[in-house]
Amino acid sequence: MKLQAVKGMNDLLPPATALWQHVEATARALFGRYGFQEVRTPMVEATELFVRSVGEVTDIVGKEMYTFTDKGDRSITLRPEGTAPAARAYIEHNVGNLEPLTRWFYLGPMFRYERMKTGRYRQFHQLGAEAYGTLDPAQDVELIALVAAFFRVLGVPDVTLHLNTLGDGSTRPAYLAALKAHFEPLVAQMSDDAKLAFERNTMRLLDSKEAALQEAIAAAPAIVDFLDEGSKAHFDDVRRLLAKLELPYVLDRRLVRGLDYYTRTTFEFVYAPAGDNALGTAGTVCGGGRYDRLVHDLGGPEKPAVGFAMGLDRLVLLLEKLRAPKREGPLLFIGTFDGPERDDALALVMRLRDAGHFVDFDPRGGKLGKQKERASKVGARFFAGYGGDEHASRTLKVDDLSAPKDAPRSEHVSLEALAGWLSKEAQTA
Repeated sequence: MKLQAVKGMNDLLPPATALWQHVEATARALFGRYGFQEVRTPMVEATELFVRSVGEVTDIVGKEMYTFTDKGDRSITLRPEGTAPAARAYIEHNVGNLEPLTRWFYLGPMFRYERMKTGRYRQFHQLGAEAYGTLDPAQDVELIALVAAFFRVLGVPDVTLHLNTLGDGSTRPAYLAALKAHFEPLVAQMSDDAKLAFERNTMRLLDSKEAALQEAIAAAPAIVDFLDEGSKAHFDDVRRLLAKLELPYVLDRRLVRGLDYYTRTTFEFVYAPAGDNALGTAGTVCGGGRYDRLVHDLGGPEKPAVGFAMGLDRLVLLLEKLRAPKREGPLLFIGTFDGPERDDALALVMRLRDAGHFVDFDPRGGKLGKQKERASKVGARFFAGYGGDEHASRTLKVDDLSAPKDAPRSEHVSLEALAGWLSKEAQTA
């Protein structure tokens, strides 16, 4: 039997991992400037956490979760999303009693047994942020601005913000009654899944991809027409602040996030270039919104919250299409000769690394010309051989591998001055 990775769970190998590291480092730096701190939750949780938070009618809970019984006869699930585990940690550690406002972000793998398509896998990676403790629309807008800044820093163009509101508890009854009356004549045409949504959470039909329902979805009543004064004022303030920050958006009256815990503000960032879409037909690269009841519904205090999540697999795929992959090679590659000085060459490599420089060598040794070819292949900027003559003179002849073949450049650098010379060259790179 040939051993292979589980279908939908992919290996990440160099040099592709360099791009992942760049995205993750950019997120940590930017999110930190916005006041968000990293939280890390376990990859497995009690199944009940996702049933109570995500919603029993959702595809995630009904069809996609990796759920099993452990040796203690407990039902546990590989986390399919990051918000519910973060909320569980917030409640369990009494964070709300320790600080009035909490801003967290997370990075890590999630798991869903879903139909795979471009950039969607069964083990996938999410970056998300959560803010607990305030109902103020400024918190909604801060998170939206954070996402916009993240795409801007990464150089992702053609991303449009779609915005809607789902109202709150006082809004929903009248709206759901109107929505149910609208879809009721079509129940006979619905799939079993759609019928279940119709009975338990009619609003989820707005997210349905069933062809028979698309015309009815387009003509369905919009929740913005049913907002109470509080929800309307909140949404108006969100829109006013977005205008103040000059963040454009599309008012999308049909936008419904796929999880049951959302209330009030809901948003998505959609990649929609003029030409070919690297993400296929589904261009959503981030989604989020407010979920003011989630912490209380999970057994915690009354704490409003708002957040977002984005799939890093899709984002990295998009970045790969937008720019040529760049491999960061060593600043200096040292070629070694067979003989007693080989140990000294290795010691020099390690000293330069300890001094903070990316220096490489090939432990296989061999002909110096072949080692120089290997240096070029790994993207080294400079090459120097270290043998008996170099050891005796305490000087290396450093070749510039970026120079044209018809105009080679080299420089003699003493071993004592080498670390400082590399520092100077690194600044001019």
